[in-house]
Amino acid sequence: MSKEIQFYKYQGAGNDFILIDNRNGSFDAGNQQLIQKLCDRRFGIGGDGLMLLQDTNNYDFQMLYFNSDGKEGTMCGNGGRCLVAFARDLGIIQTDTVFLAVDGKHDAQIEQNTVNLGMIDVEEFHKDGEAFVLNTGSPHYVQFVEDLSEKDVFQAGYAIRNNSTYGEKGINVNFIEEEGNGYFVRTFERGVEDETYACGTGAVASAMSVAIKSGNDGYFEIPIRVLGGQLLISFHKKGHQFKNVYLSGPANLVFEGKIDIS
Repeated sequence: MSKEIQFYKYQGAGNDFILIDNRNGSFDAGNQQLIQKLCDRRFGIGGDGLMLLQDTNNYDFQMLYFNSDGKEGTMCGNGGRCLVAFARDLGIIQTDTVFLAVDGKHDAQIEQNTVNLGMIDVEEFHKDGEAFVLNTGSPHYVQFVEDLSEKDVFQAGYAIRNNSTYGEKGINVNFIEEEGNGYFVRTFERGVEDETYACGTGAVASAMSVAIKSGNDGYFEIPIRVLGGQLLISFHKKGHQFKNVYLSGPANLVFEGKIDIS
C-alpha cells in the first residue's frame, strides 16, 4: 500500500530545502535513508537539506534540520529563514515568532518574503593560520582570498573540511572577498559535501571575520553576496563577543507536491 506525504520546497538565496509539516508526528525523523533519497536531485525532490516543522511547548514551533546526507545537522540559518516563511504560510505565525532549533531559541520577523532571523551570540573565535574559525550555530572556517569567482571552491573546501585539524566531524569552509560596499562569499558545506548557493551561518561567520579584521568594536551591518542572492548581516561587537546577531534575506516557496515514500 502506497504512502504519500505532502512536501513544500523553499529556497533562501539559492539554499534549497524540503519542508514538511510534522506537527502530527507522522514523518519518521530517524529514517536517514528516506531523507537522503528525498534530498537526491535525480531520484527524489532535491534539496540541500530537509526540515521538519514540529510542535513544542513554550515556542511557536520547533525546527528539526537534516543535511542532504540524511543526518541531523547543526543550525542552518537560511533553513531557519525558510521555515519562518513556511510557518507564516501555514498560518502558525503572522509577522513575529520565537521558535526552537538545535542551538536554542531564535526570534524572527517576516515582511513579505524577507526574513530577519536572530542568531546565537558568539563569545569566542580563534585563528587557523590566516583564517578565522567561529561557531555561529555551526562551525565555520573563513579565509580571505582574491579572484574568488575563479576559485575551485569544491577542491579547496573539500581539502580543509577533511584535514586532520577538523577530524571526522569536519568544518564548513568559507572563502570571502571584498567587493563594492560589501563582500562576496562562497561556501563548501559539510553534510552536503559540496559548494552550496548560500550558507546562512557561513555568511554570519564571514561578516564577523570582517569585523574582527577591522579591529573595531561597535555596530556592524555587512552586505554579503552569495551565489544565490544577497544577504545582510548585523550585530554588535565588543572584543571577542558578538551580540544581537541577525541574518536577513529572502525566503520563497518554489513548489509543493506529494511524493510516495512507501
